[in-house]
Amino acid sequence: MSEAGPPSHGAVLLAGGASRRLGFPKQLIEIDGEPLLRSVARALLATSPLDCVVVLGHEPERMRAALDGLPVRSVVAEQHARGMSASLAAGIAALDARCEAALVALTDQPALDAAHLIALRDAWRCAPDHAVASAYADTRGVPAVLPRTWFAEIAQLRGDVGARDLLRASDRAIVAIAAAALERDLDRPQDLH
Repeated sequence: MSEAGPPSHGAVLLAGGASRRLGFPKQLIEIDGEPLLRSVARALLATSPLDCVVVLGHEPERMRAALDGLPVRSVVAEQHARGMSASLAAGIAALDARCEAALVALTDQPALDAAHLIALRDAWRCAPDHAVASAYADTRGVPAVLPRTWFAEIAQLRGDVGARDLLRASDRAIVAIAAAALERDLDRPQDLH
């Protein structure tokens, strides 16, 4: 940590998918009266990011309405139908250039909370050259903090691959924070029960 304070991170919320397996936008599923999209955006904002970008694609106006009043910026990933890589790259590219890392999250993990995101951020601040990932289901995944040194590689991703794929394949130093509850996600109608 420098005298100027801790390193600055940005937040990237990937919310561009069409939720084809579910049949309706998972981003707008309400838990305790709040759409998941808004809940995750609020949790990301609790980490005090320098910038917070929400990447949209499918039905962007409905998604923007769910974010109304929050201090986030939205960008539309024009190539979102080509897979998660397009959304991740769009979010990283849109971040303020002063961000030294990106805290990346999705909208389909109902157990995600601000406390876990803050733990990821704090672990990254202690080792800013490392990635910090959530650990669940015997793997490393998102949410995760990806350092700026990974941004060029992210820009080169193609297809339906994202941060989780980079974290699993990387031989670089990665700090893992246990989060067993994040194993449960919302992809199919039966997941709602």
